[in-house]
Amino acid sequence: MLLSPLTMLAGETTIASPNGKLVVTVNDKGGRATYSVTFEGRQLILPSALGFKSNIGDFTKGMKLGKTDEKNVDKTYEMRQVKQAKMHYVAKQQNIEFENGRQQKMTVQFSVSDNDVAFRYLIPRQKGDNPKCAVIESEATGFNLPDVTTTFICPQIDPMKGWERTKPSYEEEYTPDAPMDTKSKFGQGYTFPCLFRVPAPATGKQAAAQSDWVLISETGVSSQYCGAHLSDYKQGTGYTIAFPQQGENNGIGSTAAAISLPGETPWRTITVGSSLKPIVETTIPYDVVEPLYEPSEAYKPGRYTWSWLIWQDESINWDDQIKFIDLAGEMGYEYCLVDGCWDTQIGRERMPELSKYAQSKGVKLMLWYNSNGAWNDAPQTPRNRMNTSVVRDKEMKWLKEIGVKGIKVDFFAGDKQETMRLYEDILCDANRYGIQVIFHGCTLPRGWERMYPNFVSSEAVLASENVYFSDYHAAQEPFQLTMHPFCRNAVATMDWGGVIMNKYMSRDNKSRHQRQTTDAFEMATAFTNQAAIQCVAMQPNNLKELPEFELSFLKNLPTTWDETRFIDGYPGKYVVMARRHGNQWYIAGLNAQKEPLKLNINVADYHVKSLLNDFVDKKTKAVSTAQTELKADKKGNVKLTIQPNGGVILF
Repeated sequence: MLLSPLTMLAGETTIASPNGKLVVTVNDKGGRATYSVTFEGRQLILPSALGFKSNIGDFTKGMKLGKTDEKNVDKTYEMRQVKQAKMHYVAKQQNIEFENGRQQKMTVQFSVSDNDVAFRYLIPRQKGDNPKCAVIESEATGFNLPDVTTTFICPQIDPMKGWERTKPSYEEEYTPDAPMDTKSKFGQGYTFPCLFRVPAPATGKQAAAQSDWVLISETGVSSQYCGAHLSDYKQGTGYTIAFPQQGENNGIGSTAAAISLPGETPWRTITVGSSLKPIVETTIPYDVVEPLYEPSEAYKPGRYTWSWLIWQDESINWDDQIKFIDLAGEMGYEYCLVDGCWDTQIGRERMPELSKYAQSKGVKLMLWYNSNGAWNDAPQTPRNRMNTSVVRDKEMKWLKEIGVKGIKVDFFAGDKQETMRLYEDILCDANRYGIQVIFHGCTLPRGWERMYPNFVSSEAVLASENVYFSDYHAAQEPFQLTMHPFCRNAVATMDWGGVIMNKYMSRDNKSRHQRQTTDAFEMATAFTNQAAIQCVAMQPNNLKELPEFELSFLKNLPTTWDETRFIDGYPGKYVVMARRHGNQWYIAGLNAQKEPLKLNINVADYHVKSLLNDFVDKKTKAVSTAQTELKADKKGNVKLTIQPNGGVILF
């Protein structure tokens, strides 16, 4: 009995994945709770701190490992709006009890599957059944990676900065393959998710080509905790969990997290692999969380048109919105998004009529809202309609009455628990009235697609509007959209905001700066970017300007997936991935490099017959997009060339 895992007292314990290749080791050496992670015998997370400080006790020192218990997890579930429809999660779960010098207890719960580690803290009531609540002031939770590691990460910015004091809006730029000791741009660490490359040890004069990959994030953040990010790197200890900054939410609200006891923290997640395949295909953000409420109706995916991206603020008027509703109707799209200031530039009193007109075209409206409130100076209206429960409930009831099926809520304020509570309140209230929700100017969603069934997607990325704003960002689009399948979009749905089909960033499609991607690139982003309600940022003029095969293809874009497979790629350079909708496979690729990319892909399992690709005229060197019959050899191999800033789709 003394050797039983249920009662064993020891200084160290291990949890191995079902296939035994991923192993987590936890110990209490030196009175500190730590964990480390090895994959296929290679250590990817060096001994890293566990624990937290709270107003009921310090769980970072004087720690002693106590009893453990382990169980097998094997569950299946279905989701309608992420990279896979049918999920099967198999893991080893172990609860590891620790006690500090004051005989106060906490438990670290690890769930380890073949490529994913998830862990969180379970906090019981202490002696005498008290206290019954706690404030988590900070976490020691660390992620200490090998010194040779390089990073693909996005800096956290100071609060109340930028346009109309709307930062952080999680729209900073990623830096690829940077050393860990490079200081973050703003000195505030890095936003989740964070991607790392760990090169294999060099042998002889040649460095090994093999690299391991590590993706770190968090999931299960609700109104019961704050959101977090990673600190700057510190030699010897690595990165640590950083709580929100005091200035977020205009300084209102605590940076700490208040929880009821017994209670638990959100899950921290680590996805590892000897290739990028487990990174792109991971479902860990959803595997360890559960729905918080039932959907009030069967929410429908689809495509939406959006005037604001190219026609901007002036387009939020009756006549222009009629044009974009008609465009959605012509394309067979389900939704049309009416952006900010519709209440003043169209008139709130006219919105029932506009919604009725849209419905006559088979289209449902989605309406934009300002989240404010009192946390930034963004002027767009409607303001003060989403920030209080009384007004919000009245607004949701009105939206349902006039047939609106979705809202896009913008300009949030950071990651404090108070802000997380607002996200949850908006989602819960919207669900009562059958309304789906997209967030912009917002934080990363953390398991929300499963937790909140009417949640669609969030921006939380330097999105398509920046392609409109400047030629610099237009040039950066290929880099950004070959980065996100490996990080931002790997852990959550992403409303990047549009398959852009205008050649120029202007209403007349002749002036301002050009889009720097091919048509094939833009159409392929409908598959490499993932959201159940996807923006196709066509303009009315595109109906006459685009070739018929492009229009036909755009009319039939699916937005939900039964299966997703990674085929090839490197963050910020190129990506090729396959998604299945029903029985139809689509293979999409993007190239952000300056030279043509030559690939040999085996398509035997995908039953694809057509190729949409970019071709270079031998005489003029002009690049154009064409659709041709796909030709594979007897083994199913296809040789492809993806042009610089170009794309390819096999279907």
